[in-house]
Amino acid sequence: MRTLPACLVLLFALTASVVLAAPPSAQKRLSRRAETGQLVDELLEGRLAVPTAISRLRILREDAYAASLLIRAASDVVEPRLLRDVTAVLAGLEVRSAEATLVELTGHQDGAVRMYAVQGLGRLRSRRVDVLLPLLEDKSLGVRREVARALGATHEPRVGKALLSTARTEADPQTRVLLLEAVGAAGDKKQAPGLKAFLDDSSESTRFSAARGLCLLGAPEGFAFARKLLGSEDKHVRRQGLALYEGLPVKLSQTALRPLLEDKDRTLAAGAARILHQGGDKSMLGWLVLASWKANGEEKLAYEKELETLHLADDERKALLRKAGMVK
Repeated sequence: MRTLPACLVLLFALTASVVLAAPPSAQKRLSRRAETGQLVDELLEGRLAVPTAISRLRILREDAYAASLLIRAASDVVEPRLLRDVTAVLAGLEVRSAEATLVELTGHQDGAVRMYAVQGLGRLRSRRVDVLLPLLEDKSLGVRREVARALGATHEPRVGKALLSTARTEADPQTRVLLLEAVGAAGDKKQAPGLKAFLDDSSESTRFSAARGLCLLGAPEGFAFARKLLGSEDKHVRRQGLALYEGLPVKLSQTALRPLLEDKDRTLAAGAARILHQGGDKSMLGWLVLASWKANGEEKLAYEKELETLHLADDERKALLRKAGMVK
C-alpha cells in the first residue's frame, strides 16, 4: 500500500477537527473538502478508478481543491501506473490551475502520462503552442492524436500549416483524420487549398475530415461536399452530411439546415435544429421542445436525444411549453 505524503496526512487530520468547530455554512464546505481529500487518498492508494474519481469529485464541486491536492502529490508519485491515474484525473477536472503541472508532465518518459497531460491541456484550451507543436512528432500514437485535438482547440491560425504538413506524412489513418479537422478548427484560411487536395483521397474518412476542415474554415468546397451527402437517398449518408455542420455559426449553416426541419427523417430534422441552436439560433430550442411534446414513439426519442445533449433543465422545458401555450 502506498504511503501518502506527510502534508496530506496532516491536512486530512486537521480538516476533520476543524469541521466540527465551524459554523453550519462553513461546515458543509469543509465537509465537502474532507470528502474530497478522502477520494484523493483512495486514488493515490490505487483503490479508486479514474472515471469514478472524476465523477465523484465533480459532484462535490471542489474541483480546484482536488486539483491542488493532486498537484502536491504528483511530484512524489514514482509508479508510472499511479502517475497515469493522477494525470488522467487532473485532465478530467479541467482546472486552469493544473495547466503548469500538465505542461511539465508532457515531458514525462511514460507515453500514457504524456497523452493524458496533453488531453488535459486540450480540455483547458491551453495556448501553450510552444509545448504542443513539438509533440506532433511524438513516438506515441495516443499523444499525437491528443495533440491534434489540443492544437485544434487553441483556434490559433498559426498552427494550421504545421498541422497540415504533419497530416501529409502521418501514417495512422485516425490520427490523420484528427489532424485535418484540426487544420479547420485552427482557422487559417490559407490552408484551404491544402485541405481541398485531400478531397480526392482514396480513404473515405480522410475525404470526410478534409471536408469537415474546409467547412470549419467556411470554404465553399467543404459545403459543396456536404450538400452532396445531404442529397443522397441513404439516410446514413445524409446524417454524415449533417455532421459536417457541427459547431458552425448559424450564418454558415442556416441555408443548408433550415430546409431539413421539414425533412421526413425526423432524426435529421432534430439534429439540424440542435446544430442551429448551438450555432446561435435560440428559437430552435423552443422548436425542439414543442416538437418533442407533439411527437410519439421513435420520433419523440429523436428529439429527446438532441435535448439531452443540450442538458435542458425541467423548468426551462416547462417555460418554453408555457410560452407556446401547451401548459399552464
